[in-house]
Parts: sequence; structure tokens; C-alpha cells
Amino acid sequence: MNQRLLTIQEKIAPLRQQIIEHRAYAEINSMEDLRIFMEHHIYAVWDFMSLLKSLQNNLTCVKVPWVPVGHADTRYLINEIVVGEESDVDEDGIRTSHFELYLKGMKQSGADTGVMERFLQELQQTGDLDAACTTANVPEAARAFMRFTFKHIYSNNASVLAAIFTFGREDLIPGMFMSIIEDVYNEYPEQISTFKYYLERHIEVDGGQHSQLALEMTSILCGDNDDLWEEATVAIEEALQMRIQLWDGVYNSIINSKTLA
Repeated sequence: MNQRLLTIQEKIAPLRQQIIEHRAYAEINSMEDLRIFMEHHIYAVWDFMSLLKSLQNNLTCVKVPWVPVGHADTRYLINEIVVGEESDVDEDGIRTSHFELYLKGMKQSGADTGVMERFLQELQQTGDLDAACTTANVPEAARAFMRFTFKHIYSNNASVLAAIFTFGREDLIPGMFMSIIEDVYNEYPEQISTFKYYLERHIEVDGGQHSQLALEMTSILCGDNDDLWEEATVAIEEALQMRIQLWDGVYNSIINSKTLA
């Protein structure tokens, strides 16, 4: 692996460990707890897709008339990831995006998808992220998480976007969480089979081939430019801090629901 990538991995290791060991996981011991987790996490899944498409817009030509854009290697890398994320298969072999698969898992579990659906409807009508969050009453921790992502999306800085995508995203699912999901599945197999499949598929695809493609993409875009690597490192650290804050929001919501009960 590129030495600069290894340096980033070493620098962000403490933040990643905070995420992997976050106290929110230990509080998930019922279907209601899991539903609360999903009702927050869905926004990270959605803005991951938005980040992905922003990268595709930056690194390839997505308009007519077509002209070659950027480096052919980065075009290949991002298009390969898009295919897997936007048109994978569900547990029945039917084509779907990872976001739609997650929504399907939420509905099966009894989690509330209405807030996310209202958010998307409002966003399509107005194009205003904050207004859509307010109208749909999106959890505050999820709002802050998305604001951070879209701040960088609107900057159109491809190397920073690639770095956040590569190091700050959905490859942070710890074994502890998977163990909890396995326990819940054993008790409620008909309610979380789709969500369990999503997680397993996610680990298989995102933690394997897509992770390597993303690392290569970041390396190409930053090249030998010290300033780009430093800028990318700062953004990655901020992204991981935002993930911690999102998990804090999950934890607080679960604790509050137990207190009210």
C-alpha cells in the first residue's frame, strides 16, 4: 500500500477505535433499540450514496455531449463502485441499491421510514437540505452528519471527497455489532433477515473490493502533492468525528427511550 495511505491509517487509528468501541452498540439489546439505530443510520447510508454520485460527477462525464473527463483509471474505479452500490442484489437476487435495501430492512423490522421518505420528498421539491431536515423532523445528529458531507460535496474537491469516502464511511462495522445483530436475529429472524443480509453484503462488498478501489482512487487523486494529502487527512479526521457524534445521537436516543419506558 502507498506509504501516504499507511500514514493516514496510523494517524486516524484512535478515532476509528472510538467508533468501533462506541457505547451505543452495547445499548442495542431489543428490537426497539435496533429500530432507533436504523432510524439514525439510514441518513449515513443515504449521504454515502450522495457522496458516491458526487465523485462520479467529478471524475467522469455524466452529460451530453460526452467528452473524456479526468484520468481513465479514476473513471474506472468510481464506475466500478457505483455499479455495486447502486445496482447490487437483495437476498432474493433482485437488483437494488444498498440504500433501498436498507429501507426494505427497516420496513421489515417495523422501523419508521416515514421521516426519511418525507425528507427525500421535500429535498426533491426544494433542493434545500436544511429545509428538508426541518420539514421531516430528521434527528439532529443525522442533520449535522449530512451537513458536513454536503459541505464537501458542494466544494467539488475530488481528492477530499475521495478521502472521506475511503476512510470515513461505511467500513466501520465492528464485530461486536455483528454479534448483537446475530443475537437479535436468532430471536426475531422474520423481522431482521433483510437488515442482517444488508450488513453481511455490505461487509463483503464494501470491506473488500470497494475498499481497495477507493484506496487506489484516493492515491491517484492526491498523487505526490503534499498539500492535497494534508487537506485530505484533516477532512478524514473531521468525518470520523462526525461519525462519533452520530453514534452519540443514537446512544442518547436509545437511553431516552428506555427512560421514558
